[in-house]
Amino acid sequence: MNVLPSVYKVIYSHGLRNMSIERELKKRSEEKCELCSSNEELSIFTVFPHKEASLLHSVNLCKTCIEQIENSDQVDVNHWRLLNDSIWNELDSIKVISWRMLDGLRQNGEGWATDLQDMMYMDDETTQWAKEGLPAEGAIVHKDSNGVILTAGDSVVLIKDLDVKGSSLTAKRGAAVRNIRLDPDNAEYIEGKVEGQTVVIITKYVKKI
Repeated sequence: MNVLPSVYKVIYSHGLRNMSIERELKKRSEEKCELCSSNEELSIFTVFPHKEASLLHSVNLCKTCIEQIENSDQVDVNHWRLLNDSIWNELDSIKVISWRMLDGLRQNGEGWATDLQDMMYMDDETTQWAKEGLPAEGAIVHKDSNGVILTAGDSVVLIKDLDVKGSSLTAKRGAAVRNIRLDPDNAEYIEGKVEGQTVVIITKYVKKI
């Protein structure tokens, strides 16, 4: 009798679970983006801070929506007029995405976003989820080259060669820097190890991975 080692059973079971979730999400969304209804380039998007795909914490989204959610500098304001409808969605995951996008638009001076955000109703648990991970008002915010917010412990990749001051070391483009630390006084600086050496890196030269 062929018996798989336990580690392979776990991997196999995890793979089946992900396939099942993907099928259920496709069924729930009718194979359309659950925000804008596009049926092109769809994939599973799991809403921060959750990392494992699930029906509660994941949605089926198109490439356009995902790219704009993850990169604040790529936001097309007109695209997000869809929030007029999505704020009434029964899914908490869609409500959370909608609230966060409206909050970003509001901070960029879009008055209509403020009005929509004020109209939203979410229970306390969903509201807490929506606000989780967002910087406190007035807090120093570190962002990568794409405008993605960085948090302590993130991993980034260098997007250009960097000479390390006071050293002969050149940190090469494409090098991964894991478990970064944030400078509490300067939004442009993070710290991390490159080839075993702790260095200060300017945020505009990194991309979150």
